Amino acid sequence: MTQVSPFNCGTGAESTHMSRRIAIVEDEAAIRENYADVLRKQGYEVQTYANRKRAIAAFDIRLPNLAIIDIGLENEIDGGFALCQALRSMSDTIPIIFLTARDNDFDTVSGLRMGADDYLTKDISLPHLTARIAALFRRMDIIDQPTSPGNLLQRGKLALDIGRLTVQWEDKGVPLTVTEFWMVHALAKYPGHVKSRQVLMQESKIFVDGSTITSHVKRIRKKFMQLDDEFDCIETVYGMGYRWNITKESKSQGSEEH
Repeated sequence: MTQVSPFNCGTGAESTHMSRRIAIVEDEAAIRENYADVLRKQGYEVQTYANRKRAIAAFDIRLPNLAIIDIGLENEIDGGFALCQALRSMSDTIPIIFLTARDNDFDTVSGLRMGADDYLTKDISLPHLTARIAALFRRMDIIDQPTSPGNLLQRGKLALDIGRLTVQWEDKGVPLTVTEFWMVHALAKYPGHVKSRQVLMQESKIFVDGSTITSHVKRIRKKFMQLDDEFDCIETVYGMGYRWNITKESKSQGSEEH
């Protein structure tokens, strides 16, 4: 079977992407339709919205498989942020990409804290944009795989189901985004091993700078601490990166098994 490159904007990808629905929320019509045209040629089904209210009304009826959102939407300076929060409350796993002209650190950190999986500026090339979209969908595909013992990763109070992209802490669900899931997986797979920000990017299949990784880690810690205020498994190793701490609980659990 011939594989279609994500950089190929021809119609050969149609059968591959036909069932994927992408929502583009962008108030500048020319930019909005340009993105939509490129993605439709890739075979995606694309819906476009000029403002937050129209997008929310549509999402209430049917969620897209992925959303691309600008921050400033018509008369709402931060309308995209509000839309991201609303969409994330509807789904913990739907990939959300901010695509905006605002490239300052504050907006980047804010967007990621609200649950976005990626934050891109509008100077990104269209081939790179479509490549990132394809990467997010590839990560989502694993959800459809049946659960098997090989897909389960247990580390003390932590349980990851790689087949479902779900995380539990003390048998309680942790609402992580797709990116956050793979970052936790990268850390917990080899407890005690330091993972640099670069390695976390590679294993999570995201393309961001170091400060963005830091923001993701802070958000992940916060989500775990909402379930357990004593959570301290993700350790910052200054100048090197992060590692998953082997807790006393998991050590004792290991000694009981042996």
